[in-house]
Amino acid sequence: MPLRDIFRFRELPESETSKPFLEHLEDLRWTIVKMSIALVLAMVICFAFRSVLVRVMQAPLHDVDQKIGALRALGITDSIVISFHLAFYAGIVLSFPLLLYFLAEFVLPALTAVEKRFLLPAIFVSFALFLLGVLVCYFWLLPKTILFFFRDTESLGWTPAWTVQQYYSFVTRFTLGFGLAFELPVVVLALVRFGLVTYKFMARTRPYAIVLILILGTIIAPAPDLLTLIAMGLPMCLLYESCIWIAWMMERRATSTAR
Repeated sequence: MPLRDIFRFRELPESETSKPFLEHLEDLRWTIVKMSIALVLAMVICFAFRSVLVRVMQAPLHDVDQKIGALRALGITDSIVISFHLAFYAGIVLSFPLLLYFLAEFVLPALTAVEKRFLLPAIFVSFALFLLGVLVCYFWLLPKTILFFFRDTESLGWTPAWTVQQYYSFVTRFTLGFGLAFELPVVVLALVRFGLVTYKFMARTRPYAIVLILILGTIIAPAPDLLTLIAMGLPMCLLYESCIWIAWMMERRATSTAR
């Protein structure tokens, strides 16, 4: 199959209003194959630079206190297992634009020509927000969180001796969860753009949305404690509030254009 066919939206004939179920399954299978190939290639690249990834991921730990800079490996296969985990999560970040594109290709096959022109900019904005969330977490929130737990452990008279499994599980889930949280404006504004939700609906259901955001924060948070929940939930609530005002501006602009 030519490369251009991989990056081309499926066109629906004008006379076709629906597709057989098996054809949808075939489209889904091909979408999964393309997403898997993109992710695997990104994982191979990231695994080749696993030493660099390890240094990058442990930098916040060294910045907090040199006493906890040396992590303990308790398992014989920890070096390989954790390297694969790091390659997987880093591969998600690296291949995120392609994963978004292939997913959009399956979910939105019948976009108009005008909507398709906005697709690549939308993917770029989505990736930029995801990357912004990861960077904000890595450079600002993660060091503060590690320092809090380090001092809290010492305040109880215990000696922090964290393992590589615990540390990398916490850091990867925390940073990626924060990156995904920054995708909230894209999801909400897409729903507004397609007319599925309105500014009034979002403003009226704000309390329920906050509860759902906190529940989601609990699910994706790397640790079941109040501090981590607040660290995950508060930015998502602020992002949702910003989406309400952006939706108001979008509706106001659409109304003024219609006049």
